[in-house]
Amino acid sequence: MCEMTPPARAELPLDLRAVRAARRFLGEQLCTAHHSRVEDEAELLVSELIGNGLRHGLPPVVLTVECDGRAGLRVSVRDHDPTPPVRRETGPEDESGRGMGLVDLVSDEWGVETSPRSKSVWFRLNRSAPAV
Repeated sequence: MCEMTPPARAELPLDLRAVRAARRFLGEQLCTAHHSRVEDEAELLVSELIGNGLRHGLPPVVLTVECDGRAGLRVSVRDHDPTPPVRRETGPEDESGRGMGLVDLVSDEWGVETSPRSKSVWFRLNRSAPAV
């Protein structure tokens, strides 16, 4: 059975290695009860948020992962630009701009927390673990 875990944090490199490092870190933090239920969706959303943080934010970019017990997984990406992300409407020919739309579509819940010097974009995947 899954239990609450303390948040695990990783500061990511400011280059193309960041997405791979974030996905690896996420996989290492997933509890066994939720791993198979959320891994693919979580990796997709982490990739999008890390990419946004690198493209539109300011360093450092920090990934936080925590298992919320039987409720599921909560992940956040913080950078040091307080400007919140914008969910854009995209067309079939657009090469970018789908990140926040994917977060909205795939996650069970998401949001943005801002401060004067940073923002944190988070999502939750509520895939219940089976009772043991």
